[in-house]
Amino acid sequence: MQTLNDNRKTIILGGGCFWCIEAVLWRVKGVEHVESGYANGEVPHPTYEQVCQGDTGHAEVVRVVYDATVLSLPALLEVFFAVHDPTTPNRQGHDVGTQYRSAIYWTDPADEAPIRGWVQALQEQAAYAQRPIVTELAPLQGYYGAEAYHQRYFEQNPHAGYCALVVRPKVDKLVQHFGALARPVPPEPQV
Repeated sequence: MQTLNDNRKTIILGGGCFWCIEAVLWRVKGVEHVESGYANGEVPHPTYEQVCQGDTGHAEVVRVVYDATVLSLPALLEVFFAVHDPTTPNRQGHDVGTQYRSAIYWTDPADEAPIRGWVQALQEQAAYAQRPIVTELAPLQGYYGAEAYHQRYFEQNPHAGYCALVVRPKVDKLVQHFGALARPVPPEPQV
């Protein structure tokens, strides 16, 4: 996470297809901006097609800017872990490949210990029926925003097959399980 001012922080999260994570996190109170993108790969400025081939090393991620006075890091991580499976290496549902890995990337070295501690505590609670959490925890080694047509994809295509069958249930889960954190309509992006 990177401190942008006294309240705003940034974290990079990967949990399968970025359309899913982006749609959910836009609806969390305290989140100010979410951008789909690619992180921690070897190819500069990758395209979606290159990342989908699985040989650039990038993960599909979202860059999340949030107000830490409204949304705590543990609350954000709790939502993130609830809407993806952190125990399946390189896959989420039918999306398979290294680009779909579960990942948390920080930009401030001071955030490494709290993130690792939160994930370790979750593992020790046996929250995933003794399956190990395989979420990649690492400093951000490069981030590239995805193409414009990927941004706010769910809002633009709510009735498309993938959105209706995969994204919508994750959005509904946020409302059902985290009602106090959910807002019904995501805000307009702030640049």
